[in-house]
Amino acid sequence: MINILYIDDEPNNLFAFKASFRRNYNVFTAESAEEGRKILENNDIQIILSDQRMPKMTGIEFFESILQTFPNPIRILITGYTDINAVIDAINRGQVYKYLTKPWNETDVKIFIEKAYEVYYLRKENVELTEKLIDANKKLEFLARQSLLS
Repeated sequence: MINILYIDDEPNNLFAFKASFRRNYNVFTAESAEEGRKILENNDIQIILSDQRMPKMTGIEFFESILQTFPNPIRILITGYTDINAVIDAINRGQVYKYLTKPWNETDVKIFIEKAYEVYYLRKENVELTEKLIDANKKLEFLARQSLLS
């Protein structure tokens, strides 16, 4: 099951999100960036959705702050404001996959989550295949050296 973290300083939004998606996904919620980071530290999260406007740290700042430690989860920014600068910042600084506006449409969110998970899975599979290829090349090089020496 897909593990999703949704961060929003409005408890009603968290409740609505969890109620809408808990049957399809394993949903974690946090009311702050700090709380979200703790969830990331203790759980394997594939997709993170974050509200942009929160008291101590914006969604973009949160995404930017976790890039080094948690680069793999796919990031989706949610906001009630359509500020083009926020969109540009989200893409450039926070490496955001998608940008959703509030109020969100349940069907759209589900499609975004499914597509985001597909990207997550393909990236993970790519890393695993690359590691196997590197290992196979090392073994072939070893065998080639052994053949040359004998």
